[in-house]
Amino acid sequence: MSYAIIGLGKIGRALAKAFARRGIEVSVATTRDPASFASDAAAIGPTIIPTTLAQAVKADVIFLAVRFESHPDVAKALADWKGKTIVDAMNTQATPEELGGLPSSVVVAQAFSGARVVKGFNHLVAAVLDQDPAVNGGRRVVFLASDDDGAAAEMGALVEKLGFAPIQLGALSEGGRLVHARGKTWGHLIFKDLVKFG
Repeated sequence: MSYAIIGLGKIGRALAKAFARRGIEVSVATTRDPASFASDAAAIGPTIIPTTLAQAVKADVIFLAVRFESHPDVAKALADWKGKTIVDAMNTQATPEELGGLPSSVVVAQAFSGARVVKGFNHLVAAVLDQDPAVNGGRRVVFLASDDDGAAAEMGALVEKLGFAPIQLGALSEGGRLVHARGKTWGHLIFKDLVKFG
């Protein structure tokens, strides 16, 4: 299984750090030339590989850590996203009306035609996501929502591998609503920093 993170802002860096902490290789890409952020990637860890967007989208699992407004541009990188898992780690300032009343991840799923979309990692602020997930003998919780049970289970296994505790919330239209932040409408679980014990 190959992994990539699109975006190297605060959330993208925190995700990369989570991979580096466990020695798992992950490609990172932005719209810039990889040479321009190679030193940033190297500072995170040796398993963080700077690459182009065209190379990054070849990964099996792709984390979206860009501004929500930029996701349609990323979606244009491939004509068909079949066989790919997209992890939506984004939040948006768009209002529910601007999104047609849909959860933001449903909008993302429409843009990435054919992909299996999982909402995850967006409910933690970057400064918290950046920390070691081991907390006082417990593990920091990562909520996951998806319309594809297989993708949700695979992402749950990766979350465990990264040292977090996955909690499945169900479909994007149900569980996804609990962890989205859009405009002034926040889901009940957004920005909740919870730790699971046992």
